[in-house]
Amino acid sequence: MDQYLDIFLNYLVVEKGLATNSVEAYGRDLRAYLEWLDENGSPDVGRIGQAEVLAYLTRLKNSGLAPRSRARSLSALRHFHRFLLGERLASTDPTLLLESPRVLRSLPRLLSQREVESLLAAPTGDGPLDLRYRAMLEVLYATGLRVSELIGLKLADINRDVGCLSTFGKGSKQRLVPLGEVALSALEEYLADGRSGLKPQSGCHYLFLNRRGSGLSRQGFWKILRSNALKAGIGCSIYPHMLRHSFATHLLENGADLRAVQVMLGHADISTTQIYTHVLRERLKQVHQQYHPRG
Repeated sequence: MDQYLDIFLNYLVVEKGLATNSVEAYGRDLRAYLEWLDENGSPDVGRIGQAEVLAYLTRLKNSGLAPRSRARSLSALRHFHRFLLGERLASTDPTLLLESPRVLRSLPRLLSQREVESLLAAPTGDGPLDLRYRAMLEVLYATGLRVSELIGLKLADINRDVGCLSTFGKGSKQRLVPLGEVALSALEEYLADGRSGLKPQSGCHYLFLNRRGSGLSRQGFWKILRSNALKAGIGCSIYPHMLRHSFATHLLENGADLRAVQVMLGHADISTTQIYTHVLRERLKQVHQQYHPRG
């Protein structure tokens, strides 16, 4: 069974161009599935039927797995069995008629424009780390990058003359995103007086460095964000993606076109971007209830 999985994961990397995190997620879900099949004496993967898939999904439900996680697992199974059918390693697709568990889509959490301003004003020093803090926070809010995209930026990805950056998002898709004057100014200051102070290791081309002069990790940036949020007096539990949500929502609040926001976020499907229009409606309702005399 493992050979089928290896072939499929290789296909995701080579032909579909999926990011490492996505391939690893598929691998985790499918290994759990194949282990269950093996433990329960199910037939070879090429001859799996709908009954086996339903039994596995029932097992996930009975174990208390959330609908969203079960839907993700079923999606992995669908892609896997569809691949096996297409490669003639199986004669049928047992997931063809199965419906995904209904998932109620929760609205993303975000910061208000006032909270963002407080967060961006938190780094006040002139040392290399302070310049890095300021540049990273300004760039993240100005571009709506994912944290993996932010820490993966190289020096060559920044076009200072044009005022934009190039990044590779999910599926290794490249996109250009404007920086804006404030973020570009913070970045210029960091490149002039901050990055060299962190003593870049030989051959290190990452834009944002840690204290040892190498690329910053996700956890490293999370600590930066959390410490500056506390300094700014932001009481809620903050995480990097909140700035991405804030970026999109604030653009739409100020009249940006939904398609333009989709391009800047790197969403393949505009329905993913449309969640932010729901956020706007909810915020308008809250404002009405709070301030209207008959709210």
